[in-house]
Formats: sequence, C-alpha cells, structure tokens
Amino acid sequence: MAGASHYIMDTPRFEDAPKILIVRSPYYKDIADNLVAGAVAALEAAGATHEMIDVPGALEIPTAIGIAERMSNFDGYVALGCVVRGETTHYETVCNDSSRALQLLGLQGLCIGNGILTVENRKQAEVRADPADQNKGGGAAAAALHLIAIARKWGRADKGVGFTSDILLAGGTHKA
Repeated sequence: MAGASHYIMDTPRFEDAPKILIVRSPYYKDIADNLVAGAVAALEAAGATHEMIDVPGALEIPTAIGIAERMSNFDGYVALGCVVRGETTHYETVCNDSSRALQLLGLQGLCIGNGILTVENRKQAEVRADPADQNKGGGAAAAALHLIAIARKWGRADKGVGFTSDILLAGGTHKA
C-alpha cells in the first residue's frame, strides 16, 4: 500500500548482549548478502553478537535453527533467504513449509526473526532486501531482538520459555 506509514518500535536495550545466529540461504547470493547487511547493522546497533551459517535453501533454515537450539547456546535466530515464484507449485511448498516450521519453533519458545522473502520476481526481492530501502533483513533482526527482550522479561532460570525438558521415568518421581 503506497504511502502508508508504519510504526517502528524502538530497539530493545540489553544488559547482557544477546548472542544471535543468522541462518542464511545464499541461493540468490546478492539478495542474501543485502539481507545479511541489514541484519548485521541492526544487531550491531543493539550491541548483539552474531555468528552466521549458510544452508542450501529456505527449507533447510528451520532445521538448522532447530539443530543450533539443541546443540548451542544462542539467544535468538535470524532466518534469511529468498524464494522467487517459478513455474511450478514448488514455490508454495517452500514458502509455506519454511514459514510454518519457523512458526512452530517460535511457539516452542525460540526467538526467531523471519527474513525469508517470498516474492513474485527478482525486482521485488531486490527492493525488500536493500538495507537502504525496505531492509527486511534489519526487520528480521529487530524482530528476533524484541522476542529475546520478551523472553528475558518473563523467563526465569527455573522456568525458561517454551516446553519443559523435564522427563520423569516410570517409577521415578524426582528429578536428578
């Protein structure tokens, strides 16, 4: 909607710098590079630290985030990639499945900014990825930072955020 104004929230402030993993699909490398530039600028402006990994495509981004969540100690994640509509229904599969998987991870308590562009053509992707234009990479980083701020506000060391990891074995009633 041309000319519409958008409210932009102030970047949250942190006592302890958040540690962020940027998961990027460089299938369209120039688009991905612009998304990363916007995300990194937003993270650095907030004082966050970051690492980055590449995966083959948008469908692998949620899986990589899930692996990182289980195996590392990141506070949040920024998912960056681009899916351009083609001639087959593969576009819908990739868009829907990657978005749904990220949403499911988020509902488990992971703090994820979704910067996977879903566009009709390359020109749309270029405008959305450009840090000097729509800056969707920066927006995804900001979203992750806001979710981390919420998690830190409401999370407790004995509670955490998301599903519990406590497992009771048959016959046992106490935690080790």
